[in-house]
Amino acid sequence: MFIIIGSIIVIVSVFGGFVLEGGPLMVIVQPVEFMIIGGAALGAMLISAPQKLLMKIIAGVLRSLKGGSTNKQLYMDLLKLMYEIFQVTRKDGLIALESHIEHPENSKIFTKYPNIVKEHHIISFMTDTFRLIVLGGIAPHDIESLMDLDIETHHGEEMKPGMILQKIGDSMPGLGIVAAVLGIVITMQAIDGPPAEIGHKVAVALVGTFLGIFLSYGFIQPLATNLDLAAEEESKVYESIKSGIISLAKGFNPIVSVEFARRSIPNEYRPTFQEMEGFVKGVK
Repeated sequence: MFIIIGSIIVIVSVFGGFVLEGGPLMVIVQPVEFMIIGGAALGAMLISAPQKLLMKIIAGVLRSLKGGSTNKQLYMDLLKLMYEIFQVTRKDGLIALESHIEHPENSKIFTKYPNIVKEHHIISFMTDTFRLIVLGGIAPHDIESLMDLDIETHHGEEMKPGMILQKIGDSMPGLGIVAAVLGIVITMQAIDGPPAEIGHKVAVALVGTFLGIFLSYGFIQPLATNLDLAAEEESKVYESIKSGIISLAKGFNPIVSVEFARRSIPNEYRPTFQEMEGFVKGVK
C-alpha cells in the first residue's frame, strides 16, 4: 500500500510542479521515449538475470505491493507452532516428531497454521533441522552452525532480486542519455527547419534524459531497496526459528525455548513475554 501511495506522491510532486511552473504537460508524454528507455531496460534485465531470478523479481514486487508477508501475527503463529512441537518432544519424546516432520502438510500441528505451511522455505528449514535432532549424535553448536549456513545461503538468494533491480536502476540515466542522443540526431537532420520545430525536437530529446533519471531515482531504485529490506526481514524470521530450536536441542523446556525465539524477534514485531506466554498456551 505504501509503495502505491509513495508512487502517487512522486508523480504528483514532479509533474504537478512542472505544470504549476507553466510547463506543457503533453511535452512530457512521449511514447517513443518510453519505448526506447523501457524496452532497453527490460531487455537488459532479460540479459542479466536467468528465468528463475526474473520470476523471483516479479514475485517480490507483487509481495511488496501487497505489504509484505512478515508481520507480528506471523511471529506469534511461529512461536505457538514451535511451542506445540516442543511440547510433543517433552511429552512423547523426539521419535514422536517423525510423523509431523516427514509430512508437515498432513500434520495436525502444522496444518493449524496455513500462513506458515505455505512458506515452503520456512517449513523445510524447520523440518530438516528437526530431522537432525531426531537422528541424535549431533552437538547443538554443530546444528547451529548448519542453520547459520542455511540462513546465509537463503539470504544471499533473496538479496539477488534487489541487486538486479538496483543495477537496472543504475543504468536508467544512461539509457535516458541514449534516448536523448537519438533525439539530437533527429534534430540535426532538421537543423535548417523553423526554430519552433527544432525547439520541439530538442525538448523531446531532453525528455529522454528526464525519464531515465526520473524512473531510476523515483521508482526502480526505491523498489530495489524495498526488496532488500524485505529480504532482511525474512532473515530475522529464520533467526528466531533457529534460536528456539537450538534452545530445545540444548535441553531447555518448551516455554524457555520459545522465549529464546521471542528475544530474536525485531522490536517492532516482538510481543511481551506475558503476551507470548498467554498466546502459546491458549490463555485468553
